[in-house]
Amino acid sequence: MFDVPFIALGIVWYAALLVAFVFHEAAHALAAYKLGDPTAYHDGQVTLDPVPHLRREPFGMIVVPVLSYIFAGWMIGWASTPYDPHWARAHRKRAALMAMAGPAANLLIVVAAALVIRGGMLLGFFAAPDEITFTHVTAAPEGGFANSVAIVISIAFSLNLLLFAFNLIPLPPLDGSDILVFFLSDSAAERYDAMLSQPAYRIMGLIVAWNAIDVVFGPIHSLAIRLLYPGVIYG
Repeated sequence: MFDVPFIALGIVWYAALLVAFVFHEAAHALAAYKLGDPTAYHDGQVTLDPVPHLRREPFGMIVVPVLSYIFAGWMIGWASTPYDPHWARAHRKRAALMAMAGPAANLLIVVAAALVIRGGMLLGFFAAPDEITFTHVTAAPEGGFANSVAIVISIAFSLNLLLFAFNLIPLPPLDGSDILVFFLSDSAAERYDAMLSQPAYRIMGLIVAWNAIDVVFGPIHSLAIRLLYPGVIYG
């Protein structure tokens, strides 16, 4: 089981997951700081240095990803950014913008990966694959080092798209639940905030979102692939 290809792919998975988490949480922290909440800034989270983020969530960013890869062959985990709940309640619209910053960072990585793929295709480095999977979004006709790069870019593309979609599900404790505040009146937002603070709703939200992402991610991934390879049809 623990052969060289398995370990090498695990390293790629972890590197992609770490970058995705760090960009996501640093974006939250930076947005909060710019919008008036310096909590994450003072905690050292406004940085792309992974160390402060790993120190904050070692279990979600180290232990769970490694164990999930060993037992499932793919990685899951979590990270977090501290914020002032009093600031969030007093400035709900700003807090919603802060919540949007994390998924936006993941979408930015998806776009960057797509640009690398398209640029690589122009140079003959990459090509549209015969079959699309989570870890095989682009192919390298020449093989070798180019194939390794193709796997890295493929995982970065798919993983960040997954995190973008998952975090936008409007259920607590995901970012999408805070974004809904944009569409609520002040009184409705207060009642909604009180509901979100209940642990039971957060646990239920995670369970429902975990099941929902299996349904919604396939079409989202397929749409992204059609935009990446216009005119190419995959079954």
